[in-house]
Order: sequence, then C-alpha cells, then structure tokens
Amino acid sequence: MFCPGCAAPLPKHPPVTCQACGTSHWRNPKPCSGALVTYQGKLLLVRRAHDPWAGRWDIPGGFCEPGEHPVLTAVRELEEETGLAIDVTALAGMWMDTYGPPGDDGVEESTLNLYYFAELAGPDNPRPGPTEVSEVRWMGLDELPPGHELAFPDQEGPVLALWKAAMAAGGPPRHRMPDDPRPDRSR
Repeated sequence: MFCPGCAAPLPKHPPVTCQACGTSHWRNPKPCSGALVTYQGKLLLVRRAHDPWAGRWDIPGGFCEPGEHPVLTAVRELEEETGLAIDVTALAGMWMDTYGPPGDDGVEESTLNLYYFAELAGPDNPRPGPTEVSEVRWMGLDELPPGHELAFPDQEGPVLALWKAAMAAGGPPRHRMPDDPRPDRSR
C-alpha cells in the first residue's frame, strides 16, 4: 500500500500517518479525477514512473486535494504529469476501483474515479512530469494498449472503451456541467 500524497510505502492500513510526508490516511474511498484528452483523433496516455503499476500505461489524473473540485483536479494533474493545458468539456463517468494491490491483511485502498473528456487549451508540447510519469504519448484507436499493459485495468479498460465509442460516434461530447467551478462555465 502506498501514500496517495507522495507514493511512499505505508507501514499499515489506515488509519495511519505517512512517515515520509505526514499525510493522515483513513479508510474512506479517495476521490480521484482524470482526463481523456483528445487531439487530432488521438488520446493522451502516460506511462507511470512509480508503483503501483510502475511502467504501465495510465490515463493522466490523480487524487483530489481537500476541497478541490474534480474538474480542477483533472486540469491540475494533467499539467503536473504532462505540462499541457486542457479544457474539460464533459463528464465521461465515474468508476470505483482500488489503488494498488491488497495489503498483507487483504484490505484494499478504495478510490472513486471521475473521468472527464477534454481537449488541448494550449500548444501540443507534452513532457513527462519528473516524478510521476516516464513517457507521454498520443495514441490512436488502433494503438491503445491491451488490458494487461494498463495501470488500474479494472477501471481503465471500460474507460478506454467509452472513449472509443465516443470517437466512433463522431468525437468526444461537449455539454454543460452545472457544477463546473470554472468561471463562465456553468451557464
């Protein structure tokens, strides 16, 4: 089991405080957010640089900060992991999953993962985030990695299938999100 704040191993299941960064952890599901960024018909994926799932392909995203809206988490995490600015255009859906393998006592860290459709809001010059990502790549429909190469395959397989279906239907949707915290986006 790993700390969502700094990725350091935790000595036991929550409740526990990470010895590396001081973050307190509880057994509540952790909210996470990610973005399905489409550009010229391709999807942006990142290769994880640390456990869990080091070396596997992942949808860019991460844990919500306390009080942070998931839309803002997706925007922040994308910038941290790829250096890219994005515009979130629609909610793709929510999936429950676990973060890493079960601990020695068999307990899994539960996550609630919100995924958003997004597009670039700036130049296409991705760069891997120095601590979280080892590679950034745009992938077409026929280039997406198989399930055994995905981080969090139980959720990311269905999320990628949803993206493929959106592309087959003419592209990712754009719709008003009534709770969008960004200025001029909720009208």
